[in-house]
Amino acid sequence: MLRTVGGPGTLERVPRLLIVHHTPSPNLQSLFEAAVLGASDPEITGIEVVRQAALSTTAADVLAADAYLLGTPANLGYMSGALKMFFDLIYYPCLDSTRGRSYGLYVHGNNDTAGAIRSVESITTGLGWVKAANHVLSTGEPGKTTLDACRDLGGVLAAGLMRA
Repeated sequence: MLRTVGGPGTLERVPRLLIVHHTPSPNLQSLFEAAVLGASDPEITGIEVVRQAALSTTAADVLAADAYLLGTPANLGYMSGALKMFFDLIYYPCLDSTRGRSYGLYVHGNNDTAGAIRSVESITTGLGWVKAANHVLSTGEPGKTTLDACRDLGGVLAAGLMRA
């Protein structure tokens, strides 16, 4: 996204945080909302936060972003099919162009998130993305500590894009 800064005719690209999520449950909705709240903190300025469902996110969306926040349920020891489909569609078109970009991850599972984390880390390592903060892992209903951690994760990724 370009915006006018410093007067007429001066355009500058605004850094973009892309939140790619699969949110099929109330628990994941809570984590998603906390992450968006953190990324949209009024003290974090000069960035654009874009939220997109995993199944509607394209390679062009990923190429236009500067950092990524990923959200998924843990399904049968793996990330959601929706997030896997996202990765399948963007992997090769984005492989060389997005190396070194930051990402964060939040995962919710009924009792285990290890397989989902491992699967996402395997793909993000292949893409050359850099983990910006600890993953937020949640089982059962997310409590205040988990929601705060998710909010902080969104804030860390967004603040990392601010210009000094």
